[in-house]
Amino acid sequence: MSRALRPRKSQPSYASLAGIGNDNNEAGPSTISLDDNSSGSDFTPETETKSRKSRGVDEKDEGDGLSDEDDEPPEKLQILSSKPSGPKPKGRVRKGKGPVSVVKSTVSKPTTLSGSFRRQMYVLPTPSVHHRHRAVPLYSVPGRVERLVSRPSLFSNPEVVLTNNFTMNATIIDRLNKAWGYNVGPGPIWELIEDRAWFKEAQGLMENERNRRPKVHENVFVPKGWSILNVEEASMYLPTDDVTTEEGNFRPPPEIPCSFGPFGSQTARATGMFTAFKMADFIPNSSAHVFNAGAPAWGIDWCPLHPDTREENGHTYYLAVGPLPSPSHSPEIGIRVHRPSRACIQIWSLSSDVDPASTSRGRKGKANTASEPDTGTMRCELVICIDSGPAYELKWCPLPSPCLQTVIGEHHTPRKLGLLSGTFEDGSFVIFAIPDPKDIAPPEHDRTGPLYIRLPEPVLRIEMEETCCWSIDWANSEVVAIGMTNGSIGVYDVGSALKQVDDISSLPITDLLPTHYLNIHQAAIRALAWIRAPTNDSLGEPRFDEDPIVLGSGGSDGVVCLTNVRSGHGSVMNRTRDVINSMSYSPYGGGPVTVDHDDVVKAYSASPKMLGRGHMLVEPSGPVWSISSSDFHPQLAVGAADGTCTTTNLLRSTRRGGSVVR
Repeated sequence: MSRALRPRKSQPSYASLAGIGNDNNEAGPSTISLDDNSSGSDFTPETETKSRKSRGVDEKDEGDGLSDEDDEPPEKLQILSSKPSGPKPKGRVRKGKGPVSVVKSTVSKPTTLSGSFRRQMYVLPTPSVHHRHRAVPLYSVPGRVERLVSRPSLFSNPEVVLTNNFTMNATIIDRLNKAWGYNVGPGPIWELIEDRAWFKEAQGLMENERNRRPKVHENVFVPKGWSILNVEEASMYLPTDDVTTEEGNFRPPPEIPCSFGPFGSQTARATGMFTAFKMADFIPNSSAHVFNAGAPAWGIDWCPLHPDTREENGHTYYLAVGPLPSPSHSPEIGIRVHRPSRACIQIWSLSSDVDPASTSRGRKGKANTASEPDTGTMRCELVICIDSGPAYELKWCPLPSPCLQTVIGEHHTPRKLGLLSGTFEDGSFVIFAIPDPKDIAPPEHDRTGPLYIRLPEPVLRIEMEETCCWSIDWANSEVVAIGMTNGSIGVYDVGSALKQVDDISSLPITDLLPTHYLNIHQAAIRALAWIRAPTNDSLGEPRFDEDPIVLGSGGSDGVVCLTNVRSGHGSVMNRTRDVINSMSYSPYGGGPVTVDHDDVVKAYSASPKMLGRGHMLVEPSGPVWSISSSDFHPQLAVGAADGTCTTTNLLRSTRRGGSVVR
């Protein structure tokens, strides 16, 4: 006998009670939205029934088009249909009489779990559509400044006059920023140029360049032990080709064929190592020069000169270039080579084509009256042979650091051109005292070629046992920051150590310890830039006698940080999926200029009211390799891997509604 099953009883369905299931055949979301009439929202629109009652309209006369299914109690929940709302029918459907009820319909929208995504770890107020990114000065400059009276000449003293500085009042700041923003040319406007740099070494009134940028480290001489090499001895330190000869030696670097001139009428010319020529030979009225260092150059920097030194040298300018040993040489981050590792540093000069004796009148403030402009001549004056490996970065001491020609005992000490610092492949930070090429050249030296000398030891050397020095930046003539390959930043007071050097026989300083050692990044630090602004006292007044304390950094982790060396930790300003190869501080922009994703160059503000904000400046067609700004104008130079050098205006006004980086 089979077992009888208990009859199934129908259970009440909450869906049927709520009226769900009438559209089972319709497509829609798995969740149903309910509209609660008793929600108490003051913003819920009144139903058509209430509006009709308020107007005194009889429902029986106007309710012919409503169905009997609308006889529902008012407390019942009204269901929102998940189907998209269609157009309202023009005619009425008669299904009976009853109270008026309105069924709302909405369009289903996709939702996300994470919500809006932001890369920044902070939140800034959203700027309005009328926002303009204006450069805000970080401090007020006391006194007046020098301004040009006429168009300057490259190889003569400029004619200047004292005027009010750009921080005299808010009106002048706005007018100058707006005036600079209208400049769309490749270079600056000479009528608005002024020196906005600040160094604590400034003496007296900062109206004169001699006081703003005084001579420093005059007690440091060129150490003894340097020697002059011939071409055969110096060939081991010079760049070479990747191809070897039958004897097994590397060949000299080959000539580079290039085409110069306007498009459509270019001229082919091969350029060898230590060769330079003027672009005016191919493009009329061009003041550019082309020279070949023999291999890719990672370090390059102009030597600062005191006004007195410029006049004594006939307005000759010097450029330090650090080439790699060969075109295929690829430095490895964190891997140091053992000394001696032969490499060289080249000192190139840019001097006038005219005899300095005939231009003595021009050096007194008169412009050169020649029919053609004096574009100068560029040549390699000096090749310094070193044993520290190729230079990763080269930077002169930012203030002039010459010394006079003296005789100490039986040793003849040449004049010093300046102090040149750099990071090298042996993992060290080194400061060299570079001699003046005019003092060490023998009488029989042929100026068509460079002079080769060997510097056995530097003035100062810094090495870390656990990491390598990778990037550098000077805050002033005494404080220098060094970026390490392990993501740390070391701040050193090299001024106190250099003041102890008083003899040409002094041994290199190798026991200097950092004043600050901060772990900021998770990868090697490739870019450093001091925010050269003075600190404030308790009353908010700037302290011009102290060192800057804010430092910008960027590394291989793609993070840009602003670090207060007193607090000991960095604040993330931007994050990108790329390597930060370069960074520069512009006193005109009031903050650092660095690289963002997709090779975009962006300027950020370090002012408290605009902290972290900025705008895009230029977007090259390749990875950005070098960024350089000026203390005298807001023009920015950008060198990229696509082979271009682009100039742009930092203060160029953005359009209304333009992109503002946050």
